[in-house]
Amino acid sequence: MMATEEQPQAGHESQEISQDIDWKDYRDHLATADKEGRRKWVYAKKPGGKWHRRRTWVSIILITIMFAGPWVRITGNPLLMINIVERRFSILGQIFWPQDAVIFAVAMLIFITGIIIFTTAFGRLWCGWTCPQTVMMEMVFRKLEYLLEGDAHEQRVLNASPWTAGKVLRKGLKHACFLGISFIIGNTLLAYIIGSDQLLAIQFDDPKNHITGLTFMMLFTLVFYAIFARFREQACTFICPYGRLQSAMLDENSMVVSYDRKRGETRAPLHRGQSHEQRRAAGAGDCISCHQCVAVCPTGIDIRNGLQMECVNCTACIDACDAIMDKIKRPRGLIRFASHDNIEKGERQRFTPRMIAYSVVLTALVSLFLVLVYTRSDVETAFLRAPGTLYQQAADGRISNLYTLKIVNKTLKDIPIELRLMNSRASLKVMGFGDLVVPAAKVAQTSVLIEIERDSLNGLGTKLQVGLYHKTTGRLLERMNTVFAGPRW
Repeated sequence: MMATEEQPQAGHESQEISQDIDWKDYRDHLATADKEGRRKWVYAKKPGGKWHRRRTWVSIILITIMFAGPWVRITGNPLLMINIVERRFSILGQIFWPQDAVIFAVAMLIFITGIIIFTTAFGRLWCGWTCPQTVMMEMVFRKLEYLLEGDAHEQRVLNASPWTAGKVLRKGLKHACFLGISFIIGNTLLAYIIGSDQLLAIQFDDPKNHITGLTFMMLFTLVFYAIFARFREQACTFICPYGRLQSAMLDENSMVVSYDRKRGETRAPLHRGQSHEQRRAAGAGDCISCHQCVAVCPTGIDIRNGLQMECVNCTACIDACDAIMDKIKRPRGLIRFASHDNIEKGERQRFTPRMIAYSVVLTALVSLFLVLVYTRSDVETAFLRAPGTLYQQAADGRISNLYTLKIVNKTLKDIPIELRLMNSRASLKVMGFGDLVVPAAKVAQTSVLIEIERDSLNGLGTKLQVGLYHKTTGRLLERMNTVFAGPRW
């Protein structure tokens, strides 16, 4: 009986909370969710205009680079490859190994710092113009959707209509194309990981021999299909953390897609025959509440409410508003790239102290990166005593130690290697090799035996220095320090 009496009270409280929410205020709710929390599907109107044309050309270049990347060769190596399995990485044709982790760390810091500076100056322009998810969504998948299902209004009508043979055909064709493109993207990503040669071997070989590679390829396909067919703008607003981080990077001087409220307010519809002077006399601004900026937004927001986390700076609203301004014979730029100070105070874009500080850090990181790359040795070695072994004493009294030598060739040519002891007259022998040659971009491992006269030892540990030389040119490639173990005096 007690539970029965409490249920109406709980429902009454829920109703009061719902009534407290101002559903006209964008701050109180998500633009893509209704009052029950269900997702509101975004039907973005087909964009057009000078900014969209610019984005299209940028996207064509980026998509070409993305799909051609694994197949382009520079001095025989991929333009970009991140082979995690073999721990071999290729960037612009240069081979990098796990031993180059410092270079990778500095490169990542440069990337992050560059995005911070870019965001501080130009807002979330990265998301709308160069992010792979946005580029593929807006320039490939959504354009294919426009082609097969029509513009936003036609898509709404099609989705609301009953299932017919025509609807099944159009929907089936669209999702089949989405799966096909996702399959191509999945193969491309796999080529970046394992290399294009290995990918071709998997594709033309018996699938039973490559179950792991085939499994990863299908998983990539399904993930990309889910992102572009279902998640869409939610990948930017819910999954990607960058939208939330940008608020810590922006200030009043950051250039973002902005609505000029001083010029546009108060919003009012345009009546037939009404002149600009009559609108001004009535207290109306240039915004005629046509909602075209909202109709073309791929994340479903109203840019007139100010900068919002969901805005990806795609500029679709700029083109839509400029087209309306042309029709009503008003100047373009009611929605434009501008900073808060530019609109409110009329100030020009300026280089703030924070941008200067970030730029100094970025310059230092780039300089460090260049120094690390250009001073990187041709080889990376590990010279250690063989694990689990002790010194050996020969009949003539000579003491020997066994070492393990591992050499990573970072160049694109075979390197003939010669080892020399630099601070001792001991004998050194490379086991099992006549000539030690490290293949290009490969790893060689062998054992080395060092013998020293007992009288030349300095107790339990004698410090040795071994030189790694290029056998042909005689150039010293690397110095290796080790300890020679011997008996007590």
